[in-house]
Amino acid sequence: MFNNTFLQKNKYAGIIKAHAKDLGFDFCGIAKAEFLEEEAPKLEAWLNKNYHGQMAYMANHFDKRLDPTKLVEGAKTVVSLIYNYYPDQKLPESKEDLKIAKYAYGKDYHFVVKDKLKSFLLHLKDEIGDINGRAFVDSAPMMERQWAQKSGLGWLGKNSLLLNRQMGSFFFLAELVLDIEASPDEPMTKDYCGTCTKCIDACPTDAIVANGVVDGSKCISYFTIELKEQIPQEMKGKFENWVFGCDICQDVCPWNSFSKPHQEPQFNPHPDLEEMNKRDWVEITEETFRKVFAKSAVKRTGYNGFLRNIKFNL
Repeated sequence: MFNNTFLQKNKYAGIIKAHAKDLGFDFCGIAKAEFLEEEAPKLEAWLNKNYHGQMAYMANHFDKRLDPTKLVEGAKTVVSLIYNYYPDQKLPESKEDLKIAKYAYGKDYHFVVKDKLKSFLLHLKDEIGDINGRAFVDSAPMMERQWAQKSGLGWLGKNSLLLNRQMGSFFFLAELVLDIEASPDEPMTKDYCGTCTKCIDACPTDAIVANGVVDGSKCISYFTIELKEQIPQEMKGKFENWVFGCDICQDVCPWNSFSKPHQEPQFNPHPDLEEMNKRDWVEITEETFRKVFAKSAVKRTGYNGFLRNIKFNL
């Protein structure tokens, strides 16, 4: 009986990883679905220090964030996936250029990766049978970086992002929570950042307050995406021309020297976006905004929010 169960779990793990590769995911890791006991006090402390700022949703569903069995009934396995978004050609990022985070160059990743996960689940049901599961792409109270580390995909860097030795950190994370048992991978227990502090030193708003701890309420991404009111004047001159998101801590990370261009056409920027200069950004009309960012994550700010970010950088 034991041998049969072991073989079945290995078989399921093999099926999962084969489908992940077929769908274009760069890495796939598997972990047992269970309560993240070590993360509970860390999350509580982070919230108590108000590092989430006005992101009230971060304080919701505390138990669900730590326990995937509360998200999927009978959950036994968490599958973590990596999907590359590092661009073949970066948009201009000189000191004079206005900049958006690389992940927002093309079509909103929520839709691109979620479509792949839906196909993933259908493939698994076809091959394994009647299974229950849910797919997540930054769309539920799921501690995705911690699950990715637990499944052996990387470690949490000083900037709190997941780092992978083969490709750095310019990738999206996604998860499948399933009610079948699959052989888990060994968790990543080693920290390969060593004594490097480049991300901490480079952050212009001092948002990285400790190793692996980011005060979200000080992050440029928070100010330019999440904050809906006026940006505090004490931040004036510190954004280094970032108008949507920020890649500073990733750009300086030595592990991102291993980044390779993605193979996803949907992540390529709108042709008009590639041609825009600083003057075009400053004079952008609502019509142009809607055209260029019709399918982009940049839509989250809305036209007025985007203008606010541009003006704050001038």
